[in-house]
Amino acid sequence: MRKILLTTVYLFIVCNFLCAQEARLLRFPSVNGNQVVFSYAGDLYTVARNGGTARKITSHPGYETFPRFSHDGKQIAFTGQYDGNTEVFVIPATGGEPKRITYTATLNRDDIADRMGPNNIVMGWTPDNKAVIYRSRGTSFNPFKGKVYKAPLSGDLSEELPFSVAGWCSYNEDGSKLAMNRVFREFRTWKYYKGGMADDIWIYDTKTAATENITNNPAQDIFPMYYKNKIYFFSDRDRTMNLFEYDTQSKQTKKITSFTEYDCKFPSLGDNAIAFENGGYIYLYELNNGKTEKLNIRLAEDLSWSRNKQVDASKFMNSFSLSPDGKRAVLSGRGDVFTVPEKNGVTRNLTRSSNANDRNVDWSPDGKWISFISDKTGEDELYIQKQDGTDSATQLTKGGGSYKFYPVWSPNSKLILLADRGQDLYYIDITTGAKTIITHSDNREFTDYTWAPDSKWIAYTEPGKARRFDVIKLYNIESKKSIAVTDDWYNSGRSVFSSDGKLLYFVSERDFNPVYSNTEWNHAYIDMSKPYMVTLAAGTTSPFQLENDEVAIKEDSSDTGKAIAQKNKEKTQKKTADKPDTTVEVKIDETGLTDRIESLPVTPGNYYNLTATNEGLYYVAASFRTPGSLKFFDLKDKKENETGDINSYSISNNQKKIIFKKGDDYFIEDVSKIKIEAKNKLNLSGLKINTDLHAEWKQIFDESWRQMRDYFYDPNMHGVNWKAMHDKYAVLLPYVNHRNDLTYIIGEMIGELSIGHAYVNSGDRPEVERIKMGLLGATFSRDKSGYYKIDSILSGESWDKTLVSPLRQPGVNVKKGDYIISINGKDVSRLDNIYQALIGKANQAIEILVNSKASVTGSRKVFVKPIDDESNLYYHEWVQQNIAKVTKASGGKIGYLHIPDMGPEGLNQFARYFYPQLDKEALIIDDRGNGGGNVSPMIIERLRRVPGLGTMMRNAKTANIKPDAQGGPKICLIDQYSASDGDLFPYQFQFYKIGPLLGQRTWGGVVGIRGSLPFIDGADMRKPEFAHFSADGSRFIIEGYGVDPDIEVVNDPHQEYLGNDIQLLRAIEEMKRKLAEPGPKGVPPIPAFPDKSGKK
Repeated sequence: MRKILLTTVYLFIVCNFLCAQEARLLRFPSVNGNQVVFSYAGDLYTVARNGGTARKITSHPGYETFPRFSHDGKQIAFTGQYDGNTEVFVIPATGGEPKRITYTATLNRDDIADRMGPNNIVMGWTPDNKAVIYRSRGTSFNPFKGKVYKAPLSGDLSEELPFSVAGWCSYNEDGSKLAMNRVFREFRTWKYYKGGMADDIWIYDTKTAATENITNNPAQDIFPMYYKNKIYFFSDRDRTMNLFEYDTQSKQTKKITSFTEYDCKFPSLGDNAIAFENGGYIYLYELNNGKTEKLNIRLAEDLSWSRNKQVDASKFMNSFSLSPDGKRAVLSGRGDVFTVPEKNGVTRNLTRSSNANDRNVDWSPDGKWISFISDKTGEDELYIQKQDGTDSATQLTKGGGSYKFYPVWSPNSKLILLADRGQDLYYIDITTGAKTIITHSDNREFTDYTWAPDSKWIAYTEPGKARRFDVIKLYNIESKKSIAVTDDWYNSGRSVFSSDGKLLYFVSERDFNPVYSNTEWNHAYIDMSKPYMVTLAAGTTSPFQLENDEVAIKEDSSDTGKAIAQKNKEKTQKKTADKPDTTVEVKIDETGLTDRIESLPVTPGNYYNLTATNEGLYYVAASFRTPGSLKFFDLKDKKENETGDINSYSISNNQKKIIFKKGDDYFIEDVSKIKIEAKNKLNLSGLKINTDLHAEWKQIFDESWRQMRDYFYDPNMHGVNWKAMHDKYAVLLPYVNHRNDLTYIIGEMIGELSIGHAYVNSGDRPEVERIKMGLLGATFSRDKSGYYKIDSILSGESWDKTLVSPLRQPGVNVKKGDYIISINGKDVSRLDNIYQALIGKANQAIEILVNSKASVTGSRKVFVKPIDDESNLYYHEWVQQNIAKVTKASGGKIGYLHIPDMGPEGLNQFARYFYPQLDKEALIIDDRGNGGGNVSPMIIERLRRVPGLGTMMRNAKTANIKPDAQGGPKICLIDQYSASDGDLFPYQFQFYKIGPLLGQRTWGGVVGIRGSLPFIDGADMRKPEFAHFSADGSRFIIEGYGVDPDIEVVNDPHQEYLGNDIQLLRAIEEMKRKLAEPGPKGVPPIPAFPDKSGKK
């Protein structure tokens, strides 16, 4: 009743705020004349300039954002998702049917809730109102980088503005000047940023191509708005983002607004005012009188995206377990705990809690209880509840504390073993609630712990120190004594006791079988682990003890012999009857324990999820190239059996049933030592629940705050009052009426920590079906005939499926200068845009009529398969052009390679281009735009190598060197987009004095992350957990600042657009200068052969 009452009160508060009072969380406003347009909960509204009740002008499951009035106030351009892609639309200012005017690539990262922001963001209009200015990322390999385009109102091909990269921009009245940012990072949840990507405002002269930096400030100066002879912009130079004014004549800057609590956000310039957000409200700065006023706006709205709704909790499962007899399963999903029958019966929702995340379920061995973790009190606590749901849950822990992991029941169902992010391991008495600490780790959290069958011993994995391995230990709850099972010579974990308590199974990395590289004489160790077992008592016979076949003695068949045998049998039966039934007693002999470790005779690989039975051991086995599958090792037959394509599973306490997941379905089947087929699918139709979205969103907000509190690398939270930050943004919760708005305020909250890798992605929300645009790997222009001329074709590599350029495929024979006449029978001269014929055609064969002239006559038919992403082709083209420039400028002496990221693809690019250029006398390593990862130490190690010796063989005219190294000078190019491990790479390059860094200061975000913890609705939040500091331990490095170049060279985006990469050209000159200096370069010559003839 109390829960229902609280929910009712909360709903009343929400209704009161939105129906009776002014609205909040109004976003992306624009103003013109007496009208203001803004986005709320993903739709566009207009309202009178003096406020009042707003009117909705769009209604679509997609998200409509960034409305911008035309200068005459007659039309509104905006970014919308009407046709399955995020595109630019225009609509009459009074409302009406939106018209699509762009047709672009369908990006994977294209979301208002993504830290890169949506694609095709409307930024404004050209001065003549004939085109809309927008930013798009369709051709960039780095999602940070985008270009600015002009979209004609006709909907034809957009015109690319002459910049290699660009961000927010604004023309002056006659279009002769463009005030612009070069970077775009306004969707990063990182406040108070002063790294290499901190933007300035530049004025570009459209006639002379001259540029001028008018801010030159270490803080963020963004959103330029050109009004007469002044440029207005936002800056956080005084910490809170406020409005500033720059006078182009006096060159003076002054602060206009003085907000101190919330940042000003997303402004737009109107005819005589600037509209912007602050604290969820809309403000207008009057350009005529300098006054700032807040608009009082109300909504008369059904708020359809935040109404209570039915959801299928089975789509949001995060844990499951079986009852002891396997008759029912318990599952947690969408924040509730359910039990589901194996075949027949009712589904029970035990918790019914939209306002809590009930998770990590387990069933007690005696079948009476369900245990789970819940935050219904506002903190994680451990609960148990009767399995039939007849009573409410009992809270066993108090006081909250850190994030809690999986509870594990003792076999006698009296104790629960638990660990938390505070790095404690402990157990709870379910009768008294008493908590007994087993141990604390100063290294990492405990994630691996289990009970012995006697409920007196616990096996757990003790996390090793940062540079040591994990060790398995045993703990006795009576003596409080710990015993080490393994040592720290080998990484060990995932322990489990045998059913009789005589054996302890575990996984350890003890197999050393190197594989050798084809790129260089080097090795790697993979598939190092196996299951192992140890006999706990010295007197226990090993299952692998050598056997010796003996002759069977025939029994005495005489009457006397039979009588003696019968008498002995009766004595045995009497003793058995007289002896009381006892539970398993686990005996552990510490002496010689490690000497009794044996491995199971299986192939080394990756083993996990071990479950012991009376007859052997179940485990999931995987290898480097093979995904995991469930196997059983039979101790009697000493043989491994494949049981099924099963990865995630649990076996009932009576060892007769198994539950497992395949795809989105769950199955309960009989346990088998051989093949287990997925036949009995659980009926999860009863997991459809009515959820209170507002209650869920409050829970998600609170849990986001707690997760960051418990996981952030600095326990002092960078000195920020973290509780105050919770309260600061919690006041916006009643106004949230779309899931994306919740993501926004969580992002604003975690942004207060001022750190790079803190970000959040939305959970369950209205989705729009994505319709992939077909792309031809070419650029076009419209001929006066109406047909489309091919201006360029991207090169690609026909043998590489990731670099297929459709019009360059063998047999197509289309070339630059040809014309596209029709696509799939559609005459392109009759279309607004050639790409209208390619909507939804990605990866499908299409028919194209082409001709060398703009005419149907003489045209020929070709068949091609459009691709859905051209960014790889543009990247490949750029790399090949750079290689050609370097080769030509140096006469082939200098090599060039670019590393796009520090993940597998970046490593592949390095290997692809590094080894073929080992003979180069100098090398340019390009780290610009590197998106990060974790392989920088591998690449740095290869770049640090120096020749130790040369090698040759008979008749060879050239030599080799060991180790594989490029001998000669090196230089590294960096820019503001060199990020994360792309920051750490140049830092190490500089630290080890491999060569100079050239370019611009890097991004500056190096506090690392792990995967997300589960949220109710499938959301994702990353918490910065692993920081880097200097080798001497004196300071933390890079974060929030970046890495400075040794030689600063700033690329002008306009010059770079024209093909003038000043940074690369300077790097070539630096290497040519180094080559002119004395010193070893390239491969040493082969020396004269020795004369051992004795003739001198």
